[in-house]
Amino acid sequence: MKTDIFDHPSMTNSQGNVSFQKPCTVRMFTYHELEQATKGFQDEQILIDHAGGKATLYSGTLIDGSRIAVHRLQCDSERELVEVLSRMEALHAVSHKNVPHILGWSVDSGYTPLVVYEYPANGTLGEHLFQTKDETKQGLDWHHRINIIAETGNVLAFLQSEVCPPIVHHELNANCIFLDEDLTVKLFGLELPMNANINNKKHSDVHNFGLVLLEVITGSSSDHLPSKTALQKITSGKLEEIVDPHLYYHEQPIFRREQIEIAADLATRCIIFGSQDGKFHIGDVSRELVHIRKYGIDGRSRRCPSTHNLEETFSNSSLLQMISMSPDSIHVPARGFS
Repeated sequence: MKTDIFDHPSMTNSQGNVSFQKPCTVRMFTYHELEQATKGFQDEQILIDHAGGKATLYSGTLIDGSRIAVHRLQCDSERELVEVLSRMEALHAVSHKNVPHILGWSVDSGYTPLVVYEYPANGTLGEHLFQTKDETKQGLDWHHRINIIAETGNVLAFLQSEVCPPIVHHELNANCIFLDEDLTVKLFGLELPMNANINNKKHSDVHNFGLVLLEVITGSSSDHLPSKTALQKITSGKLEEIVDPHLYYHEQPIFRREQIEIAADLATRCIIFGSQDGKFHIGDVSRELVHIRKYGIDGRSRRCPSTHNLEETFSNSSLLQMISMSPDSIHVPARGFS
């Protein structure tokens, strides 16, 4: 098995947070090295477990003390293995500030390739939002939260529209969004095997993104505050009842409260329209987040012109009637639907 990158067209253009690097050699780890680093792939080292164990991310420490994240991928056939290796190399060729840096990989273990990433220093968004008793995790104010969610939308849109073939996530949640020392997003858990249902999975990324945005606003996981309940509160004009108390919603200036309200509008549309083919794309979401973030910087008390109020979005729609009903009667698709 060759150890260097497959030949990719060299792209020297660099724009914004994105650049494409020329093919280069990466470090080839041995299975034994990574087995030691992850303590034999013990369950206590698991960071993310996707697809019923077919894609598991472990934390690890190399002999030199470097912390790493190891993505263990289970392939069912040689063809799938080749696809995964090709996608690994394509992803390695992309330099985007929100894509974690690939240090190398191991192909010593048959149909179970291992991808090795740098480990971000600041844990996950979920840890900062949900584990407030952990003194090592800092609380996130609204400025940091909207920057984090905007960066996440940006990298998802980039991977779906600028990388060919597109790379989707499919099982996005707050614990897949890692943060470095500057609270810059590093998105882990990307789906590397090709899948015939790529369009459906793009829609699931929008839907799941809406759930994460809702968690950013409420500070509660969907396990503690069901999305159906949150949507009902938003559409009945009671958003302030579910906003994270650590955001001190009522003490914020008017423009900041309106910014949170606009973000809640967007989260609702992601959750509802993200489950319907062709209704809402992650690129649309990312563009709206740019406006929302700019609105916060401008500090002006006016609605962002690029976003729709919920009343406009759901006008003459059965969806408005649906989410206006009692919370128990609202149907919101589960995360990672196919």
